Amino acid sequence: MLLAATVGWDLLGLDMAVMLHIGTPTGFPLQDNWWLSTVLHDKLRLVAQLLFVVMLVWASWPMRTGGLPRRERWLLVGLVVASLLVVNLIKLNSRTSCPWDLHAFGGDARYVSHWLLNVGDGGGGRCFPGGHASSAFAFFALCLPWLCPPSGSQRSRAPGWRWLFLVLTVGLVAGVTQTLRGAHHPSHTLWTLVICMGISIVGWAIGQRWLQARPQASAQAGKP
Repeated sequence: MLLAATVGWDLLGLDMAVMLHIGTPTGFPLQDNWWLSTVLHDKLRLVAQLLFVVMLVWASWPMRTGGLPRRERWLLVGLVVASLLVVNLIKLNSRTSCPWDLHAFGGDARYVSHWLLNVGDGGGGRCFPGGHASSAFAFFALCLPWLCPPSGSQRSRAPGWRWLFLVLTVGLVAGVTQTLRGAHHPSHTLWTLVICMGISIVGWAIGQRWLQARPQASAQAGKP
């Protein structure tokens, strides 16, 4: 449903319709707003970095914590890193410029769909998908151990729903912040969520097969 809604948003060309209501021919009035640029951008990114450090400590803890074995915790760390890497690799190779670089808002670039991969817009590019939103959406995997537990595991779903709500809320706040500042189109946030969700869900499914295979292999190796 999320993928269909995101594709539909692109097909209807709603990005510029939204941005034209936010920006002016001379720029975006909220671009340097203190709450948006300092609190909800700089400080929020710092919080995400601290959360990742805490996650590394959690994954390294030798005893079972949070009801999850250590190998499962390290799988979550790997999925967070994979989500961040993919989003940033796409950004580095994107020719899509930020809305505040567009001619309609006082810049030099012209609007070109991010799906026209080989067409430059005259700007600096590297603005698709949303990097700031990925600082929250990359943690989507944290909900999966409880919402999609390994086969045979009995776990309460409540922690998973709490993580899902937190990740989606913070990610959307981060995305809306950048849209109001003129840094990203709304679709950039939607596609960031699609990418991070896709990597997390597929990686979790593959990882579970690997985790379940390891104990079986160890048990067979211990047989005389």
